Amino acid sequence: MTTTPLEGKVALVAGATRGAGRQIAVQLGAAGATVYATGRTSRAGRSELDRPETIEETAELVTAAGGTGIAVRVDHLVPEQVRDLVARIDAEQGRLDVLVNDVWGADPLITWEKPVWEQPLDAGFRTLRLAVDTHIVTSHFALPLLIRRPGGLVVEIGDGTRAYNDTHYRLSVFYDLAKVSVTRLAYSWGHELSPHGCTAVALTPGWIRSEAMLEHFGVTEETWRDGAAKDPHFVISETPAFVGRAVVALAADAERARWNQASVSAGELARVYGFTDLDGSRPDAFRYLSEVVEADRPADPTGYR
Repeated sequence: MTTTPLEGKVALVAGATRGAGRQIAVQLGAAGATVYATGRTSRAGRSELDRPETIEETAELVTAAGGTGIAVRVDHLVPEQVRDLVARIDAEQGRLDVLVNDVWGADPLITWEKPVWEQPLDAGFRTLRLAVDTHIVTSHFALPLLIRRPGGLVVEIGDGTRAYNDTHYRLSVFYDLAKVSVTRLAYSWGHELSPHGCTAVALTPGWIRSEAMLEHFGVTEETWRDGAAKDPHFVISETPAFVGRAVVALAADAERARWNQASVSAGELARVYGFTDLDGSRPDAFRYLSEVVEADRPADPTGYR
């Protein structure tokens, strides 16, 4: 089986500076794709998140993995910047095969587990702008290029499947609304793309060990298991590469249209496609949440990874 099933394909990962977006870009590169990695933090300056990761680093990781990484500094809330980005992809590649909408960047704005009357409205509405408007702006400009060829794929990255979010309050009205909206966008894109032979899927990682999450737990990727001292259920966590491999599996599947408008987790797709996390496991975080955490059972990933 070829290790570069996406050779010759062109991908745009919007929100590829760090976390899931970075590793989605890297895994697409490892599969042979040319990947445009966008975000607001570059070596020329940082976003208001003020974190050190840059889009240039992501592009270098894509190239090192075997693909072609191209960093473009873009604020996806600025239509002109997104328009120019897509025009550049068209001029340089003449095609777009995969669009991943992963823009987020709102964690510092969330007031967790407070009712709406205790939520700061400015921060809440900024959250929705970052989480939802960016995805719409990007799709508005990118989809006309994607639909030129049948087989295009759009992946909306969120938190929680439709089935899970429909029955769970997600810790804040603004966070809840943002994540439900992202899933619904994939459903809408799927309706609009289907006549053009293209597919849209809502995809959620599990508990990812992003750069920020590792810092929060005071661990590194090598020592991540020590994070269980802070939260025993950290044993179900996964690397961001896991959801990256899920995107690759979808993009490489000639029958990907069977997933159109679906809402799935990386863990679910791993059972179908057989890919693993970097350690060879297949963590199924949302099944674990429902059957272990919510059942108040002791932390134990046996049977869930």
